Amino acid sequence: MPALQTIDWTATNAAVWRRHRQGLRAITRLDPVQWHELQGIERQQAALARNTERFLDGLPANNTLLWGARGTGKSSLIKALLNRYAARGLRIIEVDKDDLVDLPEIVDDLSAQPFRFIIYCDDLSFETGESSYKALKSVLEGSLELPPENIRVYATSNRRHLMPEFMADNLGSEVKNGELHPAEAIEEQVSLADRFGLQLSFYAFSQEVYLQAIDALFPEVTDRQPLHQEAIRFALGRGVRNGRTAQQFYRQFSGTFTA
Repeated sequence: MPALQTIDWTATNAAVWRRHRQGLRAITRLDPVQWHELQGIERQQAALARNTERFLDGLPANNTLLWGARGTGKSSLIKALLNRYAARGLRIIEVDKDDLVDLPEIVDDLSAQPFRFIIYCDDLSFETGESSYKALKSVLEGSLELPPENIRVYATSNRRHLMPEFMADNLGSEVKNGELHPAEAIEEQVSLADRFGLQLSFYAFSQEVYLQAIDALFPEVTDRQPLHQEAIRFALGRGVRNGRTAQQFYRQFSGTFTA
């Protein structure tokens, strides 16, 4: 396997793991999304910023799971996080779910670096029978060896528990002396998500928050009524109000509405 230190981390803020190369590739075209551009997720921003700043300051910090409705800014928040804190030594490595089996090797080669690394897994979830989550477990909490202090895992997912949940899993649960004892299948589902000490939930936007996102994308428009009407119509046609819908509306209608 090529040495991961071939990347110059003083000049590279992010990289992605490529399984076929068995190495990292520097990301040169980063998404420029900025922290202040994100709308409707201020609570999640504040919590994630506090945890990340503790991590950068060498204080105890948690692995983080951002879960919830699609298109609500989970991935954008991670991208904006890098743009905000890269100058303070934050680096991000994106690892696909299918490549998590390589995670221990990736971590081994980063632990001696002077930077603080976030291992980023986007749209993380596991199906029945998959076992790659076991490598993730060892990195989250360690095994015989403690996980490196300069590495944390941030993941996004539409699932709170990351694993599929079936009604049949509850059949093995039982009550003993007045206490509920979940079935082993449920314990296994919950145990992975429990390793993320910080869990941030994201929900579909209300119409008010959606229109705030629209206004932020069209700051030059003074007559808001036709803009809002068209934006609401656009969201109704897609069946969802979220940050992604607002961005798609902007790409389609920017330059259409006069100042």
